[in-house]
Amino acid sequence: MTAIRVLLVDDDPLVRAGLSFMMGGADDIRIVGEAADGGEVEALVDRTRPDVVLMDIRMPTVDGLTATERLRARPDGPQVVVLTTFHADDQVLRALRAGAAGFVLKDTPPAEIVDAVRRVAAGDPVLSPAVTRQLMEHAAGGAADTRRARARERVAALNEREREVAVTVGRGLSNAEIATELFMSVATVKTHVSRILAKLDLNNRVQIALLAYDAGLLEGDGH
Repeated sequence: MTAIRVLLVDDDPLVRAGLSFMMGGADDIRIVGEAADGGEVEALVDRTRPDVVLMDIRMPTVDGLTATERLRARPDGPQVVVLTTFHADDQVLRALRAGAAGFVLKDTPPAEIVDAVRRVAAGDPVLSPAVTRQLMEHAAGGAADTRRARARERVAALNEREREVAVTVGRGLSNAEIATELFMSVATVKTHVSRILAKLDLNNRVQIALLAYDAGLLEGDGH
């Protein structure tokens, strides 16, 4: 089995040491590099070719949001998991909109952080529906009307079945759960999800969920 290659990015050397220690105990994970600032990330990614980057949000020179945007704009960019001390944080939400596959709190138990890395490497977002909703509601207001109109315009590109799948993704359902609810095979669900990502030029399921929320497709979204 090929080990998951992980790059650690945090300006606190103690945090990096702790993460490195907890990851070092997993046979299927290999730490390939460490960075203390977002400005170091792209060169390190070119050199170490990580599968997953654990990215701190707040760093002194180039923050994790900017670094995430740069990585996810690359055609071969690694998956990014944001490290943060806050559940509801505008910067975390912006990182997710930029293509981060999820986030973990810095006080998350070690086993859960290791599991998060494994899940993201396997293509699964690390974000519970409840936390997604909390983040999105926290960020609501301000430019919400403009965002709603823009999201609805984008969602209009989807056909009816794709829109149904987007809603179930937004509710946090797995492919198997979507297949059961919408009476289709798991393979068909995967095809629909892939088409949604391609049509809307999105990186992952988290972005589908955010767009569905912005467009008002989710029941009880507060609009």
